[in-house]
Amino acid sequence: MAEEVNPFESLQEQIDEAAEYLDVGDDVIERLKHPERVLETNLSVEMDDGSIEVFKAFRSQFNGDRGPYKGGIRYHPQVSRDEVRALSGWMVYKTATVGIPLGGGKGGIIIDPDEYSESELERITRAFAEEITPLIGEDKDVPAPDVNTGQREMNWIKDTYETLENTTEPGVITGKDISSGGSAGRVEATGRSTVIAAREAFDYLDKDVEGATVAVQGYGNAGWITAKLIDEMGADVVAVSDSSGGIYNADGFDPVDAKQHKRETGSVVGYSEAGEEISNDELLTLDVDLLVPAALENAIDEELAHDIQADVISEAANGPITPEGDDVLEDEDVLIVPDILANAGGVTVSYFEWVQNRQRFYWDEQRVNEELEDIIVNQFDTLVDAYEDHDLPSLRVAAYVVAIERVVDSYEQSGNWP
Repeated sequence: MAEEVNPFESLQEQIDEAAEYLDVGDDVIERLKHPERVLETNLSVEMDDGSIEVFKAFRSQFNGDRGPYKGGIRYHPQVSRDEVRALSGWMVYKTATVGIPLGGGKGGIIIDPDEYSESELERITRAFAEEITPLIGEDKDVPAPDVNTGQREMNWIKDTYETLENTTEPGVITGKDISSGGSAGRVEATGRSTVIAAREAFDYLDKDVEGATVAVQGYGNAGWITAKLIDEMGADVVAVSDSSGGIYNADGFDPVDAKQHKRETGSVVGYSEAGEEISNDELLTLDVDLLVPAALENAIDEELAHDIQADVISEAANGPITPEGDDVLEDEDVLIVPDILANAGGVTVSYFEWVQNRQRFYWDEQRVNEELEDIIVNQFDTLVDAYEDHDLPSLRVAAYVVAIERVVDSYEQSGNWP
């Protein structure tokens, strides 16, 4: 069994690797490898039967040199302090990679939401909102949805914050329902940027997305939207998976129908148009043109990387490949579009939502999608330029080089330079 990889250590390794190509002092790099603060709290919440249950929760604020902290809140049994620290750090370099004026944060509660009623989840969410209210605000820290959270939870947090602060401040949180100040295009944003990034990678390799075979690991919001949009571009989705397992059909299948099957049954497994059932590891090692890891971090470690056959990987998940796995894939000339660009559509459209909330002026979906496409395409070109001009080992290193330079420049311009 492969050794468990600490995501926070993976983040720090990625920063160290990029630092080798930067003229930045070791002391500054060390500062950029650690969060500025981490809240760890215990939520005591009444259950439907009258009992009290305690949930451990976190909020990490990693770096605010370029603007308010920004990052999602996830509900998952595997949430940990190191995971939240890592995710908040990745968010710093994600917002810097796409050039939006925000920092990085992340939050989470150790919980399996499937085991609780909607009323219990509301009380848990509002208890967490009470704990983080002193830390958040449209000019301080702007949370958003992540794994197992969505518009519903964001609306509860917004309402709790506004009630406690006796204010109206829709920009305190993003990923809200449209009627609560959410943005058009937000639900599809992460999947959309993953597909745009993949298309640009194919263009860079002089390949065509039309007719390409695609496997998607993870069929939550990001994964299934990626599958839907890449299918609309003419690619053939041949495999998808969720936590229960995967399905495969060499001739392809309709990803929207597969999603409907998941809604009805709880899993893609058993979908009638799939030729066979496969494991998540089998999906990741299929001989396909494009692989989209869209589940949790560390899905591809050094051992599994040796069996990867895809030509292009576009990372819809955060940190799906360990640094050791990265090294193997670099040697195999697999082109990886890193998470801090590929899945940055979520935070980019969250930024658009934040802007709209502050202006009290809202855009239509066409404008949102056009603005998102411009950013992803332009920043992909920036990464390619850095990759080629500085003879860097990968697009991931290029992304961190570009991002760290932008964060350091903001730090220097603030007058805090040592």
